[in-house]
Amino acid sequence: MMTESNTPAFTKPELPMQIQTIREYLPHRYPFLLVDRVTDITDSGIVGYKNVSMNEEFLQGHFPGFPIMPGVLIVEAMAQISGILGFVMNNQKPSSDKIFLFAGAERVRFKKQVVPGDQLVLKSELVMQKRGIYKYNCIATVDGIVAATAEIMITQQKTEQA
Repeated sequence: MMTESNTPAFTKPELPMQIQTIREYLPHRYPFLLVDRVTDITDSGIVGYKNVSMNEEFLQGHFPGFPIMPGVLIVEAMAQISGILGFVMNNQKPSSDKIFLFAGAERVRFKKQVVPGDQLVLKSELVMQKRGIYKYNCIATVDGIVAATAEIMITQQKTEQA
């Protein structure tokens, strides 16, 4: 998504993106907003994090006495950070008629448990964009150790009004 002058074809928001700005780029809300901060955006990538707290609703039952962040929520967090990048790279924000939706995940691997007190660092890099489908290589780490990896696909869709 580069122009001939070697500058990004999109406007980067001010960094770090605090939660108020993240909420402008993601339609998710508590308890399903899984990105706390965005720390870097490049021409094809994004870095952010999720602070995992014992207060998370999902940790109350996963698992009592041994709380770990569910893998599906780690994958969802990678999809959310990728969605932010999709909106930023298209100079858009969610609207009443357009939204990025999670379209798929491939090559998902879990390597480390994520527990209360961890900061889950989320990195996503655009590897392909074709006909409204975006594919990202994603990695989630804790203290520099890989917790999960995945190829995430999102698609821009028109929203259907009820």
